[in-house]
Amino acid sequence: MPLDQLTDEEIESEGKEMSFLDHLEELRWHIIRAVGAIFVFAILAFIFIEDIFRVVILGPKNPDFWTYRMMCKLADTTGYADLCVTKLNFELQSLGVSDQFTMAMTSSAIIGLCFAFPYAFWEVWRFIKPGLRSVEKNAARGAVFFVSLLFTIGLLFGYFIVSPLAINFLANFQITPEIKNQFDITSYIGILVTLSLGCALIFQMPMVAYVLSKVGVLTPKYMREYRKHAWIVILIVAGVITPSPDIYSQVLVALPLTLLYEVSILVSARIEKARLKAQTELEKL
Repeated sequence: MPLDQLTDEEIESEGKEMSFLDHLEELRWHIIRAVGAIFVFAILAFIFIEDIFRVVILGPKNPDFWTYRMMCKLADTTGYADLCVTKLNFELQSLGVSDQFTMAMTSSAIIGLCFAFPYAFWEVWRFIKPGLRSVEKNAARGAVFFVSLLFTIGLLFGYFIVSPLAINFLANFQITPEIKNQFDITSYIGILVTLSLGCALIFQMPMVAYVLSKVGVLTPKYMREYRKHAWIVILIVAGVITPSPDIYSQVLVALPLTLLYEVSILVSARIEKARLKAQTELEKL
C-alpha cells in the first residue's frame, strides 16, 4: 500500500519497517507523478504556444502592456511624465536555426512547471509528511497552500512589475543612437523567466522565516534588531533588479519586499509566542 494512504499509526509502524530502497521507491513514484503533471501542462502550453508567445511572453515588449498603461496613469497623477512608457526601442530576432523551436520547448516546460507547481510541491510534501512527528505536522499545517499562494503572488509580481520595468530600461538604454538594440529571443526570455521565477522564490520569505523560527535559528528580536539593515539590502536588491534610474520604479519593487520582511517578523513572533506558551505549560506540570 502506498505510504500516503496509510493512517498516522500505520505510517509510523510502516516507516520503521521500510528499508532505504523502499523509501527510494516511494520517492520515485512521487517524483514521477510530479513530473507527469508538469509534462501534461507543458504539452498543453506547447499546443497553444503561438497565442502564449503573442499575449504572455511578448506582452512586456509592447507599449500597450497592462503595466505600462498603469504607469502612464500614474504619470498623469504625479505629473512625472518620464514614468509613461510610449515606446520600447528594440527588436527581437532569432539567430540560430533551431532557436525558435528550442524556445517553444523551453517556454512550454517553464509554463508547465509554473502551473503544476502546487501539485508538484504537494507530491513532495506527501513524501516528507509521514516522517514528521505529530507536533511537526500540526505546525506545518497549510504549508502546501501558503507555499503555492506565495509562489503565485511572487510570479505575478515578477511578471507584471519587475520584468516590465527592467525590460523598459534595458530596451531604451543606448550608448549612442548609432547602435541599434536588436536582442536575441533567448536573451529576452532569459530575463523574463529569471526575474519572474526569482520573485516567486523571494516571496517565500515568510515561509523561510516560519521554518527557521520553528527550529530556533531565527527570532523576531533578531529580525527587528537588524530591520534597518534589511531595508538597506531590500533597496539594493530593488535597485539591481530594476535598473531604471527613477525612484518610482525602485519604490514599486521595494515596498512589497519590505512588507514581506515585516510579515516574516510577525510570523516569527507568533512561533516564539507559541513556543514560550508551551514551555510555560510544561513548567506548571
